[in-house]
Amino acid sequence: MMFVIFGIGLMLAVTLERWLARVWMSLPILYVAAGFLLASLPLNLPFFNPAWDGFDALTLEYVTEFIVIASLAAAGIAIDRPVSWKNWRQIWPLLAVAMPLTIAAVAFLGWWAVGLAPASAILLGAALAPTDPVLARSVQVGPPGEGKRHDVRFSLTVEAGINDGLAFPFTHLAIAALGMSALGGWTLEWAAYDLVYRIAAGVAAGWGIGRVGAWYIFEREADAPIDEVEEATPKYSTREGLVVLGTLLLAYGSAELIHGYGFLAVFVAAVTARQRENASRYHKISHHFIDQIEQIVLVAVLLGFGVMLASGVLNALTWPAALVGLALVFVIRPLCGLLAESRSDLPMAGTFAIAFLGVRGMGSIYYLAYGQNHGDFEGLPLLWATVTFAILVSIVVHGVLAGPLIAYVEGRKEHIHVGQKEDMAHLVPGPARAASGDGKTGD
Repeated sequence: MMFVIFGIGLMLAVTLERWLARVWMSLPILYVAAGFLLASLPLNLPFFNPAWDGFDALTLEYVTEFIVIASLAAAGIAIDRPVSWKNWRQIWPLLAVAMPLTIAAVAFLGWWAVGLAPASAILLGAALAPTDPVLARSVQVGPPGEGKRHDVRFSLTVEAGINDGLAFPFTHLAIAALGMSALGGWTLEWAAYDLVYRIAAGVAAGWGIGRVGAWYIFEREADAPIDEVEEATPKYSTREGLVVLGTLLLAYGSAELIHGYGFLAVFVAAVTARQRENASRYHKISHHFIDQIEQIVLVAVLLGFGVMLASGVLNALTWPAALVGLALVFVIRPLCGLLAESRSDLPMAGTFAIAFLGVRGMGSIYYLAYGQNHGDFEGLPLLWATVTFAILVSIVVHGVLAGPLIAYVEGRKEHIHVGQKEDMAHLVPGPARAASGDGKTGD
């Protein structure tokens, strides 16, 4: 029965996603509802509740780890805009201001309102702070090479790509805080190792592997001879996607081996590789390949999330915990986002869209599962209920409102920073412009 459900889900995914987009509805809403309804029927589907079963939590950690890797890779490859402080200046406040404030606010409410222990409250803040690259597909930039500037989509894409790695230091802070009753030398050790070294190691590993992977693709694979069988086919095919996937998994594994953050390495590697031969259609093929992998796993995860809901993961939910989830979506994230972008020259509608559309999803599940599997946290059922409820609210609210809000911003031409052109040609490096013919790439 599970294979039948999964097979039907895969077959319908593309058609449903295209149809739902016309009515401003997201695929996650439908598939989570389907998973819940099917699990509620007498079909003998497996019970799945990580709050009570350690094996379920371990399974969730590995499954969500892989889909986040695939989503980060797809997001990184889709970003056409060259990396520089000026080009990416709108991103840094979201990472340096919005994310820490969100962690602090959620952790405080988890301790003060929900009654969680300090370590559990920090884990709650770390899990719910990052925006999600998996469920935010509808608000992210499109495939590479589209040639239009969209500062709202660009901000949401890059933020989700980077902050999924930056949540890790605070997850480790929660683990380190277990059994601690006061600040001390352990906090300095955490700051030096988990906050500084592991971020730097992740960025370095991603940059290095991205450079090597791009060299291998464009200097060796691109120059490989074409045999007679392939003579009539394009020079690049989906088989090259295997090289890209291998490069990104190598970046993740290499970063983890040197104790850096693998998620950060994957995104940095994808962005770094994207900067090479900017106008090459190879990037679009690679993005399509990774996107297909992401969609396959996403169908399974969404149906599984619905099964989790039917298995009673929300049974421990309390009113204070539910209010924390609602506050995150409607108050904390919007206010922190607006504060972070207060000095941006993006029009107000665009700034609000960035602040409001902070989708929560599979990354939050991963961090909570990781914390559970690496530390003895109190109140796990309540933690799972709070995180699951927040994700569910985000799926419904953002799934319904993202389409109309983005359309409204685009209709008012407020999706671009003041004084900037929609055409991205002025951002593309010279060699890429010359190679492209038309001088355009996507955002």
